[in-house]
Amino acid sequence: MIRFNKGIAQIHLAVFLFGFSGLFGKFLLCSPLYIVFGRTFFAFITLFLFARFFSKTNLFGFNKEQMCSFILQGLLLAVHWWTFFLSIQISSVAIGLITFSTFPLFVTFLEPLFFKERLKKKDIIVALAVFIGILLVIPNFNFSNNITKGGFLGIISGLTFAFLALVNRRNARISDSIAIAFYQNLFASIILILPILTLQIAPPQILEIPLLIFLGVICTALAHTLFIKSLTFIRAQTAAVIAGLEPVYGIILAFLMLNESPQARTLIGGLIIVSASIFAGFTSGEK
Repeated sequence: MIRFNKGIAQIHLAVFLFGFSGLFGKFLLCSPLYIVFGRTFFAFITLFLFARFFSKTNLFGFNKEQMCSFILQGLLLAVHWWTFFLSIQISSVAIGLITFSTFPLFVTFLEPLFFKERLKKKDIIVALAVFIGILLVIPNFNFSNNITKGGFLGIISGLTFAFLALVNRRNARISDSIAIAFYQNLFASIILILPILTLQIAPPQILEIPLLIFLGVICTALAHTLFIKSLTFIRAQTAAVIAGLEPVYGIILAFLMLNESPQARTLIGGLIIVSASIFAGFTSGEK
C-alpha cells in the first residue's frame, strides 16, 4: 500500500511552481526589471500577511548586522531574478532554466571559502559534469547569438543564486526562514525602484498586473512557504534532490503551454546538468 507523504507532496508542488515561474518570462512582455519588482513586491506583502496572521514568525527585532545581511540578500535576489528572466526573454525557457541550474558548480567552489570546509573529490566531479553540460547547451561563444547571450545570463543567474544560497545558509542559523524570505523580497523590491525610475522603463500593461500578482503570491510566496513546511516532514537531502527537478518541470510546461521544443543538444546538456545537480543534493549529507 502506497502511503501519502505530505512533505513530498508539498515540495513537489513548490518545485513545480518554481519551474512554472520561468514561463512568465514569455507570458509577460514588460521589462524583466518590472517582472522582478512585481514578483518581489507581491511576495513580501503576502509573506508579511502570512507571518502576521498564520504563523508565529517574528519579523522584527533584528540588529544592524542582520539587517545589512538582509539587504545583501535582497540585492542578490534582484540580480538573480533579473538575469534569469532576461535570459528567458532573450532565448528560451529551457535555456534559462538549464543554465541557471549550474549554481551547484559555483556553490562547490565557493562553499569551502565561505565556511572553511574541505573540497571533496565528488564535488569536483560534479563541477566538471556541469561544465560539460554548459558546453553542450551553449552552441558557441558568439554574443550575436541569442542562445549564447541567454545562456550566459542564465549562468550569471546561477552564480548570484549560489552567493544567495551561501548567505542564506549562514542566516538560517540565526533567523526564521519566513523572515529571511520576507526581508530579501522586501529589499529586492526597494532596490529595483532606482533602476526602474532612472531608466524610465515603460510600465507593464494593465492585463499583465494579474500575472505579476500570481507570480508573486503563488509562484513565490506560496511556493517558498510550501518548500519550508516540507522540511518538517522530509530530510533536507531529499529536498535538494527534488529541487533539482525544477528545470524538468519548467521545460515540460514550456513545451505544453508555449510549444517550445529544445534542441537535442540542449536536452543532453540539460540532462547532464540536472543529473549532476540531483547527485550533488543526494550526496550532500555525506561526510
